[in-house]
Amino acid sequence: MIRVLFVCLGNICRSPMAEAVLRHKAALRGLQGAIATDSAGTGNWHIGKPPHEGTLGQLKLHGISSEGLIARQMQAQDFEQFDYIVCMDDSNEQNLRRLQGGKDAEILKLMDLLPDEPLREVPDPYFTGNFEETYRLIDLGCEVLLDKIVSEKL
Repeated sequence: MIRVLFVCLGNICRSPMAEAVLRHKAALRGLQGAIATDSAGTGNWHIGKPPHEGTLGQLKLHGISSEGLIARQMQAQDFEQFDYIVCMDDSNEQNLRRLQGGKDAEILKLMDLLPDEPLREVPDPYFTGNFEETYRLIDLGCEVLLDKIVSEKL
């Protein structure tokens, strides 16, 4: 089983959206038993809460289940339990690299998978309010990530 963890700041907008999108895309390809997804935040403000209503709205609009999405904070053991840790912006990447401590998980920035996109970070819709743009980037990034996982690990 390949395990993927998505990380953003509070774990109520971008990372749970990505968790649900990749899970959905994996199921569409018949890979639901081969790939597990999760999400976490680097901050602790929203632990135990469901995703933001904007995230839930985008998932519903695109027919993607939000079942099981509950905010949690990144933990040191996540580096041992996940094959890929995918962050949404530079700040989260810096925080993750400080926490990593030589563990094996591969840290990726989602936008690095989309070199033709002008944005280098997934904008945080908690502040921008633009959940549609966030969904568009996450959808594209998860497609490329899934191809990467299939070619490298499956």
